[in-house]
Amino acid sequence: MTEARRGRVSVETSQKRVRVYLGGYLVADTVRPVLLWENPHYPTYYLPVADLRVKLEPNGDIRHSPSRGDATGYDIVTDGGTATGAALRYHDSPITELHDLVRLEWAAMDEWFEEDEPIYVHPRNPYSRVDILASSRHIRVAIDGVTVAESHTPRILFETGLPARYYLPMTDVRMDLLHPSDTHTSCPYKGTADYWTIQIGDTQYPDHAWGYRTPLPESQKVAGLICFYNEKVDIYLDGRLQERPPSPFS
Repeated sequence: MTEARRGRVSVETSQKRVRVYLGGYLVADTVRPVLLWENPHYPTYYLPVADLRVKLEPNGDIRHSPSRGDATGYDIVTDGGTATGAALRYHDSPITELHDLVRLEWAAMDEWFEEDEPIYVHPRNPYSRVDILASSRHIRVAIDGVTVAESHTPRILFETGLPARYYLPMTDVRMDLLHPSDTHTSCPYKGTADYWTIQIGDTQYPDHAWGYRTPLPESQKVAGLICFYNEKVDIYLDGRLQERPPSPFS
């Protein structure tokens, strides 16, 4: 990868082939994708305009970014229809690498591929790593003094920038206290998560537990296990109460 920094914005050129589809039509196919960190947590793809396979029509929309300058909004036109406001270009950005690139609205596209594998939610951060390790450490989860789960066979998930997460077998969880939630979230590394609300007496703790029934291949080790927010419950590790860590989920 090559990298350039402009203030707080990091820009890198990746060697992955990236393809984007909309309505069955190929929107872009490039071996020169650029990753730009619009926020500190994960990057966004910017693709060479020369590698588009569709027409861009300006729609009069102008958006301003303190770091990237003014962007011109475009509609994406395929033989199958139009995706309104699905693209941005920074023609005169102070970040000169952006001049010949286009930002496609992720959710407006149907499919994104890195090489021949579909990707979800957003591009993977090349500086984030997920390790899932089998462990025999004693994990106990409690809320208001009530033990909700206790296990000697956790899978511990270590993800860059986040607290270690303890995934526990359902047989070690008091499922009588957990009630399925309507909440679902998606992660580019793990897949789609289901959530549970925990009820202790008359008090409910919404979405304090989650799990991946059918995770992505690289996270298969947590399939069918349940995890609890370290930030919101009491977790005892080998008998010692852990501090509740600060994180985006606190």
